[in-house]
Amino acid sequence: MSYAYARYEDVDKGQLEADIDAIKETIGNPTEEDFQHLLKLERWGRGATFSGYFLIFLVSLLEITSGINSFAFWSFAIVAAVLIGVGNVSRWANVTHPVLHGAYDKVPNIPEKYTKSVYSKGARRYIDWLDWLKPAAWEYEHNIMHHYHLNEADDPDQVERNLQWLIQSKVPMWLRYIIIYAFAGTWKFTYYAPNTLKILENKKRRKHKEPEVNHQEWNPKTKNGLELWMNYLLPYALIKFLAIPMLFLPLGTEAVFNAFIIVLMAEYFANLHSFLVIVPNHSAEDIYQFSEPHKSQGEFYLRQIMGSVNYNTGSDPIDFAHGFLNYQIEHHLFPNMPQSYYQKMQPIVKDICKKHHLEYRQESVFKRIKMSIDLMVGKTKLLRVEGV
Repeated sequence: MSYAYARYEDVDKGQLEADIDAIKETIGNPTEEDFQHLLKLERWGRGATFSGYFLIFLVSLLEITSGINSFAFWSFAIVAAVLIGVGNVSRWANVTHPVLHGAYDKVPNIPEKYTKSVYSKGARRYIDWLDWLKPAAWEYEHNIMHHYHLNEADDPDQVERNLQWLIQSKVPMWLRYIIIYAFAGTWKFTYYAPNTLKILENKKRRKHKEPEVNHQEWNPKTKNGLELWMNYLLPYALIKFLAIPMLFLPLGTEAVFNAFIIVLMAEYFANLHSFLVIVPNHSAEDIYQFSEPHKSQGEFYLRQIMGSVNYNTGSDPIDFAHGFLNYQIEHHLFPNMPQSYYQKMQPIVKDICKKHHLEYRQESVFKRIKMSIDLMVGKTKLLRVEGV
């Protein structure tokens, strides 16, 4: 016998608001301990990155000094690429994500470089978070447009809407799956970079009451296309795929080529890893979408619960591997909280959901990615709440 969850319109949104807000008093303010937790996650991510590059150095050195067979080379190469990829995703999910939400701004005496106002700003982008995305653009697209318009028309990450070109096409179902699998290996480059630029550009256009752009611009001969290449794609590509491999030149040109191939593999793994832990958070046939903006804080909280799903949780290593995106419900309720807070508040949020007869979705990330891909190819649809 299945449990009957409350309907959207029947939930006491005022009481839900009071119950959720009370969590802040229960948990308290961020402390040095929470900041040290962030530093631990940062060390793990940096450790994975540098271990990967050390393996590239090691395999290149072995090739020079004693030779190395093909099996041993590719074994080292794959491990190195996975480590670099994990470090890449960790830098984005475990460090950049919470810091750009201002999660640690209230920690007493926190170093400025870990505050929202300083982290990755200007030239610090090359130190703090160099990726295909321009930090300011992703910050606006994610922190504002996604978080405060979850699964509404203005949510730029609404997967079902963004994939209508594929869902409404005559492409056979088997080929749709192949297209999505291919897209997953490049999505930071093909989706996030141009999409965050478009969202930021439209913010400026709305301010000046100009027509908005509704497509991604790749042509470098246009203003936005040139911006995409010069300030989003090329800074990352030149450093990652040219400058870093060239550091291995003292070991010979073959070492440079090996480094390039492994870094390219790492980029592919990082795209797959980030796609796996990010996309399923709000996209599957049991997730709700909404046609109108929320009208109260209580309704906002309700939508974060009904529009999000968690993955398996339990320990720092598990949570690190998921980029702490396995606490998506808690994160969407309180986006500006330290990562460690989500571990503390999860039992409380579960109890509140039980009190209000709300479904608290939590399943394996691998089950959820399958459900998300089914949505992306048009096999399933998001749930809809009439009138909201």
